[in-house]
Amino acid sequence: MPATSLDPAITARLKRNADGLVPAIAQQYDTGEVLMLGWMDAEALHRTLTTGRCTYWSRSRQEYWVKGDTSGHVQLVKSVALDCDGDTVLVKVDQTGAACHTGERTCFDRDVLLG
Repeated sequence: MPATSLDPAITARLKRNADGLVPAIAQQYDTGEVLMLGWMDAEALHRTLTTGRCTYWSRSRQEYWVKGDTSGHVQLVKSVALDCDGDTVLVKVDQTGAACHTGERTCFDRDVLLG
């Protein structure tokens, strides 16, 4: 993975897992709908902040991917926040089309466990 040019203060706050990744929750900015969870390293976060499009690290393909580049289901970034512990990123987006790889709007509508 390439070295990041993200602000060192932010990089220092990131609490990464053993693979160097933090979970990134994508949420529809105007409705609050939780869309998906992806994984970011410091470089993916930097790309997300600088391009205005969500960039994630694909654990299966071992490469960066920009949401919507192949599907057309783009996530335009409205805001990005790091949680108080530095172990999760919340990206508020304007989602075009489906967020889930199954073609659904959200990844969280199939197996509702309570509610």
